[in-house]
Amino acid sequence: MHQTILYRKRFIPNETIYLKDDEIIEKNEDRIVTKWNVLRPKEAFSKGVSCYFLKEGYKVSKFLREDGELVYYYCDIIDTQYHAQENAYYFTDLLVDVIIYPNGFVKVVDLAELADALDENIITTDIVKKALRRLETLLTKIYGGQLKDLVQYLEIEEW
Repeated sequence: MHQTILYRKRFIPNETIYLKDDEIIEKNEDRIVTKWNVLRPKEAFSKGVSCYFLKEGYKVSKFLREDGELVYYYCDIIDTQYHAQENAYYFTDLLVDVIIYPNGFVKVVDLAELADALDENIITTDIVKKALRRLETLLTKIYGGQLKDLVQYLEIEEW
């Protein structure tokens, strides 16, 4: 089988991006862990590590400064499709996200964007329901003290 290919799909803007520079660190039936440099350079962070939780429907990323200092954890609610013929994963961003700052503050973002996408018929009510259910599952783990279980896969030594 040829190399695993990763794509990020978004509704707003409507795009599919080949994550050609993401390096797969670990891959199994439950998760895929990658390390990456930002696609579009930003002053606040330059690289990170992500864990796609394939069965749960979210991705947890560790955003880092160039010196390796944690900026925050960023959690995307996603939907995953695997295309066996091309050995490719398509991760669709379901719009709503969670940011966890180093001091423990948790912020849910982009709920209005989810509502706007529904109003504009960009997404269906089924997608909204899926996003909200996955968001609740993720928040239950975070508020239940299980953040360490989510971020343990993001601790890599080599860069």
